[in-house]
Amino acid sequence: MNIVSDRINRASRRVPKWAVYLAGVLPFAWLVWQLFTGGLGIDQVKGLEHELGELGLKFLIGSLAVTPLMKYARINLVKFRRVLGLLTFFYISMHLSTWLLLDMQLLWAEILKDLTKRPYIVIGMAAFTLLVPLAVTSNDWSVRKMGGVGWRRLHKVVYAAVILGATHNVMVQKVWEIEPLVYLGVIGTLLAIRLKPRRTRVVASVA
Repeated sequence: MNIVSDRINRASRRVPKWAVYLAGVLPFAWLVWQLFTGGLGIDQVKGLEHELGELGLKFLIGSLAVTPLMKYARINLVKFRRVLGLLTFFYISMHLSTWLLLDMQLLWAEILKDLTKRPYIVIGMAAFTLLVPLAVTSNDWSVRKMGGVGWRRLHKVVYAAVILGATHNVMVQKVWEIEPLVYLGVIGTLLAIRLKPRRTRVVASVA
């Protein structure tokens, strides 16, 4: 395991952040191309909306996985965590914009009606709202201004955001599907792993 993790760590140190940003937005460019070439199914807008939301959730899961990978697999991808977080916000923003602009066409009466009829939309909005301050403060200036402790405390809000996002993804389906439940299970596992060391330290200190 150490040999594999060392190789991954050496390779990751040679990868610049801009390359990860570039790779991260390539799926968006592909989706836009598919939108204009009719490759997103019968309902093009709904297809785009779904794909953007799912990509946002995947990047959010990736950002959550950075710490467990470091702790248990010795794979250090910490320098990419902020990149993954900002890519998450980008895709979730595009997901929301697609719903507002292309799906609902900024018809605010219809938007409000949807919010009252479909609770999963409210849950998704709540998740997006929680991500806004995290995206705004994902820079070195904010870390210095807030202090490391305050900055880390604010960014723990991501736990609530990812649970809400995964719940939104499950509820938006017309029928029960395996894939959204898998995402929910992976998120639950990652959160449980992150909490486990704290419980261990408490037990050790009591003993």
